[in-house]
Amino acid sequence: MPTPALCTASRRAILAAIATTLILVTLPQPLLAGQMSYATPPTMAQPAPQAMQTPVIPQAPIVAPAMTAEELGDLHMARRRYQAAIQAYRQLPHPSALVLNKIGMANQQMFVIDEARRNYEAALKIEPKNPDILNNIGTVYYSTKQYGEAERYYRKALKYHPQSALIYKNLGTALLAQDKFKKGWQSYQDALALDPEIFERPALYRVGEPTPTQQRGAMNYFLAKSYVRAGMMDRAVNYLRLAIDQGFTDRKKILADKEFYALRGVSAFDQLIAEQRM
Repeated sequence: MPTPALCTASRRAILAAIATTLILVTLPQPLLAGQMSYATPPTMAQPAPQAMQTPVIPQAPIVAPAMTAEELGDLHMARRRYQAAIQAYRQLPHPSALVLNKIGMANQQMFVIDEARRNYEAALKIEPKNPDILNNIGTVYYSTKQYGEAERYYRKALKYHPQSALIYKNLGTALLAQDKFKKGWQSYQDALALDPEIFERPALYRVGEPTPTQQRGAMNYFLAKSYVRAGMMDRAVNYLRLAIDQGFTDRKKILADKEFYALRGVSAFDQLIAEQRM
């Protein structure tokens, strides 16, 4: 039979074991794992994982790459700062045909026509079959009223780009300026067939129109006929009115022109004719 002293020692050992077990069970689980935040009171409920904020990691600043001389020139061109564009393009040690063409266009916008032609010709030596450069040389000759030379360059440009509505438009204008009305009218129709908006869209690099008012009247007259052929009656009447305002006032010719038969009954056309009779 165990002695009293032995029983006392055994009870103490059992009580100590029970106490240790109770302490381990009641400790908060995060603390056991070493994850409890000291900023959170032990009695406060922990937020759900999805509600916790993700720490913000500072990002390095984004540095825009430096622009090349050509890109800077293009930016100036878009802002119509033509002299600044030329200075930027000139920084290139060996400008391409494309860059020389752009320099020519910038000079042409500033009406420095001789310099523009020299730039275009330099570009053409690099790319002799480039239709854009050929077309631009044509515009230079047109601006100096050398319509035959303009026609020649437009035709060469069409040889390498036969689907260009812009070149057909320019060719038609050069032909009409030479009183080649039938051919000019055909070129206008070809331009409209390729791009119905070609005459409405402002040209990006258009220089002042040097054609006399009387010639502009004839051009708009044939453009009105072209719009009738294309079935665009409202535009046909608008350009016919422009033609009359610019000096094309032959009412008998307008009434006798079979292209305008389709406009009879259109209120705007009838009003225009009535105004001419008055």
